[in-house]
Amino acid sequence: MGGRGSGKTRAGAEWVRHLANKKGAFERVNSIALVGETMAEARAVMVEGPAGLLNVGPPEQRPLFDRSRNVLKWPNGVIAQLMSASEPDRFRGPQFGAAWCDEVAKWPNGEAAWDMLQFGLRLGKQPRQMVTTTPKPTRLLKRIVGDQRTVTTRMATRDNKANLAKSFLSEIVGRYEGTFLGRQELDGELIEDLPGSLWTRVALQSIRTDEKIALQRVLVSVDPAVSSHANSDACGIIVAAKTERGAIVLADYTLKPAPPMHWVRAVVGAYHKYEADAVVAEVNQGGDLVANLIAQVDPQVPVIAVRATRSKWIRAEPVAALYERSLIEHRSGLDELEDEMCAFGPNGLAGGHSPDRVDALVWALTTLLLDEQTPRVRGL
Repeated sequence: MGGRGSGKTRAGAEWVRHLANKKGAFERVNSIALVGETMAEARAVMVEGPAGLLNVGPPEQRPLFDRSRNVLKWPNGVIAQLMSASEPDRFRGPQFGAAWCDEVAKWPNGEAAWDMLQFGLRLGKQPRQMVTTTPKPTRLLKRIVGDQRTVTTRMATRDNKANLAKSFLSEIVGRYEGTFLGRQELDGELIEDLPGSLWTRVALQSIRTDEKIALQRVLVSVDPAVSSHANSDACGIIVAAKTERGAIVLADYTLKPAPPMHWVRAVVGAYHKYEADAVVAEVNQGGDLVANLIAQVDPQVPVIAVRATRSKWIRAEPVAALYERSLIEHRSGLDELEDEMCAFGPNGLAGGHSPDRVDALVWALTTLLLDEQTPRVRGL
């Protein structure tokens, strides 16, 4: 586990190189899995990047890369297959003697991908794997670190300062050093909860339930993104319902930067899938745009417009109190939402970014349980 720029990728590439070339105490492994968050990231970082496998070690020991098959082949016949953690079912079939898993803390459906990989690690005398990641307190990473067979090495960004740009050290490291985000992203610390956070992981783990519950009123809540370029905020989309015990959060359909009609279709799709009663939409920045866009896809979908007049933190506090009173439950599989909840701070950010999932969550639960002025739709 290490900070940004600490040398994690180089460490992983050197480990694979030594396995493939049988160096020192390493047993040569003939079949290796290279697992990234996506196939594109595996290629760009683990293989073709400055510290990737095509750029480390003596030239005569470097593999050839078959881009059409996403396969690396070393001169001695050792094979490495690129795999995407975003597609766990593709792990069925292949078998390996070792695996290098990069940025595990970012893997979507991480536990499913990890579990499927374990079934394929069955070649040789000692199947093994190396994880290189900037830590986030996901269930998968905590599970790996807590395994008695895991050996953990930590690397801080400053440990590799000789190979980093001075501007990065002064502007980025200087700005975030000592902060919660800096401890995680620069020092490589696995931090469970943000000090003073409204939510804790222990508390959220205790409210998960998959039992069948009668739903009284279902809402799809959306915190719309105002732009769709690479650095835009995500569009928060949360499904929640009122129950006899309070409310339950059912699903998270949040999308990373996407064209407006993309997330609008996702909202309408969630509305129909859960037979929702209405869509709750924040209109501070888009005005009537959100309702108009939804009407273009399905004019029958009722929209409750909400407008923020207070800070994100102040809006979230009454909702956090509902959790403290054991009035809120979560379905399983809301890892990314729960990560953001535990990283949400008084500055209105979560891990340095806009808390789009938390925003949508707050609007949904506020409308269901706290806002007596919210019009009830469909006679509910």
